[in-house]
Amino acid sequence: MNRTGLDLRGKWRNSHFMNIETPSPFPNAQIPTQVAFDRRELGVILSVYGRMVAAGEWRDYGISCLRDVAIFSIFRRTAEHPIYRIEKRPKLRQKQGQFMVVAMDGQILKRGNDLKTVLRVLERKLIRAVD
Repeated sequence: MNRTGLDLRGKWRNSHFMNIETPSPFPNAQIPTQVAFDRRELGVILSVYGRMVAAGEWRDYGISCLRDVAIFSIFRRTAEHPIYRIEKRPKLRQKQGQFMVVAMDGQILKRGNDLKTVLRVLERKLIRAVD
């Protein structure tokens, strides 16, 4: 054996003396994760948002990235409650779908894993009969 503890067969003699991880000051503390929309998802959302702004239906938006959910809130005017919320909840990916559109009264309008399909419920609001 040589001085590094490696014998000729390539095995460590005392592997417990090598510690790769650095000790944490809070060993039981979990690092909080943050849910957010990725670039592709924001592109799809902002595409629908832009069409509705051009139609004069919506005026403002807000984005909240929390521990369990990311929320894209849509406002008709700046100083009021959101008329729609687009939520991303990754924990519901295997159950009901991670994306959902929620109305102002809390009613869930659409759920699913495909964001484009979920946002179609908002595009229907744009289609109106022309006299």
